[in-house]
Amino acid sequence: MSAVNRGLGRGLEAILGDITEIDQLRKPVGYQDKSSASSINRPSADVLRVPLSQIEPNPFQPRISFDREELEGLASSIKSLGLISPITVRRLGPEHYQIISGERRYRACQMAGFSEVPAYVREADDQGMLEMAIVENVQRENLDPIEVALSFQRLLSECNLTQEQMAERLGKSRSSIANQIRLLRLPVKVQHDLKVGQISVGHAKVLLSVEDPELQTKLCDYTIKNELNVRQLEAKVKSILDRLAQQETQQPSQSVAAPDIPSEHKELCKEMARYFKGKISLKRAETGKGSITVNFNSDEEVKRFLDALKNV
Repeated sequence: MSAVNRGLGRGLEAILGDITEIDQLRKPVGYQDKSSASSINRPSADVLRVPLSQIEPNPFQPRISFDREELEGLASSIKSLGLISPITVRRLGPEHYQIISGERRYRACQMAGFSEVPAYVREADDQGMLEMAIVENVQRENLDPIEVALSFQRLLSECNLTQEQMAERLGKSRSSIANQIRLLRLPVKVQHDLKVGQISVGHAKVLLSVEDPELQTKLCDYTIKNELNVRQLEAKVKSILDRLAQQETQQPSQSVAAPDIPSEHKELCKEMARYFKGKISLKRAETGKGSITVNFNSDEEVKRFLDALKNV
């Protein structure tokens, strides 16, 4: 393989000439000298030079940790070429700014020894800032699958966005967003293994087809130990589920009389059926303890039921 590379290199030299010293001819990217001190009335599209000492990190930053080696590589690139993509900040006061997006670039500029950084200055409240930060991070940063899922969940819970609104902002399908958020249903250990790359999103989706969290964790461990690919894991899951189903059918039936269901319980299920088209099942022990399981077909069904409860 190395011989092929050397041959290709000589071929390019014959066409382009010696380009080994090209980096010395490059000039760092430059921006017009527009100071942030006189930027009150400037449009937010302008790139301004903002002192690093006047900038604080984003408290809503979705990314929790930053790779030191990657930051050093970015800092080295910025030293030689400048910051290609300005960061985005919001103004908190005359000489006080807060990062909306670009904290990785901001940290790399600090490491590179810069005193100022090119930035877009925007106006945004806390919620708007959070939404912009999350959306831009999901689109631009290499977040791991769990970080992406947590970011989506924050858009739902903290920014009050619907999945449809998220899909529109992110340019993704609603189903892909829903599937990403489903990863948070996995046990903590499985989430960790997905986060650090020991299993893939494909593996995780297969594990989600298993309802038992303990079995999910054991299957995850088995996958890592035996280095299963997704199809091998699918086959293993199918084999185990088929075996469990077969064991259930082979178990002798117990002639235990089911406890009587009080009329109030039946009436409750009947009322709930007015709002949910899916199956509604009720289990009750002789002690009075039990559970109700509701299968719904859409978010609208849940909303109608919730509205009905609020109007009682």
